[in-house]
Amino acid sequence: MLSRIKELATELAPRLIEIRRHIHIHPELSGQEYQTAAFVAGVLSSCGIHVQEGVGKTGVVGEVQGGGRDPRLLAIRTDMDALPIQERTGLEYASRTPGIMHACGHDVHTTVGLGTAMVLSRLAEELPGNIRFLFQPAEEIAQGANWMVADGVMENVSAIFSLHVFPSIPAGSVGIRYGALTAAADELEIMIIGESGHGARPHEAIDAIWIAAQVITTLQQAISRTQNPLHPIVLTVGQIQGGRAPNVIADQVKLLGTVRSLHPETRAKLPNWISQMVANVCQSYGARCEVKYSLGVPGVNNDLSLAQLMQTAAEEAWGSDRVQILPEPSLGAEDFSVYLEKAPGVMFRLGVGYPDRSVNHPLHHPQFEVDETAIVTGVVTLAYSAWKYWQQNI
Repeated sequence: MLSRIKELATELAPRLIEIRRHIHIHPELSGQEYQTAAFVAGVLSSCGIHVQEGVGKTGVVGEVQGGGRDPRLLAIRTDMDALPIQERTGLEYASRTPGIMHACGHDVHTTVGLGTAMVLSRLAEELPGNIRFLFQPAEEIAQGANWMVADGVMENVSAIFSLHVFPSIPAGSVGIRYGALTAAADELEIMIIGESGHGARPHEAIDAIWIAAQVITTLQQAISRTQNPLHPIVLTVGQIQGGRAPNVIADQVKLLGTVRSLHPETRAKLPNWISQMVANVCQSYGARCEVKYSLGVPGVNNDLSLAQLMQTAAEEAWGSDRVQILPEPSLGAEDFSVYLEKAPGVMFRLGVGYPDRSVNHPLHHPQFEVDETAIVTGVVTLAYSAWKYWQQNI
């Protein structure tokens, strides 16, 4: 089966590069993937795959019916949305939409998902069970998975696979992570309320900007001195809003940020801990505060048995020297975790770096590029892992 999967993927390679470049030229933002979804649906339909459109708002679902009687339904999820970044790669197939770019590899994800569907649809009669392909919108705003799940895409699913490009791994290689792969990412809003006054008389006012600085500094210091350093927390204040004039002491400042963590028990304590720390600082200087802590997506935690299955499949496909066991998780977020609340799953890292380049730009960079030979690696890895899933009792 592996040789046939490889043969089909290699045969499809020129078409898959065309697909990836088409998607890259025409990026769409989260929740606006109308043309991308229509294109994906068209490719799936041309392969005789049953298609549902408008799932999870702008998502697409394709179903491949296997010829066997294994009742386990496997899902494969990829995402389709781009980022509000102006591309600066200079490629002939660079984005033609000003200010929007596939800088996180979702064009590659979509292409790998389509390629896997194309390969397995040709082998459908020999598949022991059915596969559901999920083409998800709005991953970048961590909403699309919730939309898809709300529309029932995880009904009867026994396991789910996914991938994410990784420029720090060379194309042709695969990264496997056991357990925690990404962090939980929550949103934080802090309003500091002081009293306005003349810039020349700070003692007659309560300076919300100065107190905001104390809050930021205190939180960063307290994380390093009061929290378990083996349970990492990354608190980022990305926006500060406040003040009306350079000679007027601000009475209100709003801080907006994110809080990332790997351990559920640590995450559970953060809302109260942050609120108390902020309140203590504000009270010390006579200010008031309002803290809103909003839970975002949980961390991706790869199922150990499915990670082992995927490692074995990748090693059989490419050799153990092209499979890396990733020693550390990422503190980035991924709403693939939402699906994992419904069924066990695994996400692998697809190497897309150019082996001969000294610099491969990171994700979300305006010069981010991928070595397109990685597409076949992704298709074979996913398709063969799917085949092996039904060969084991997981």
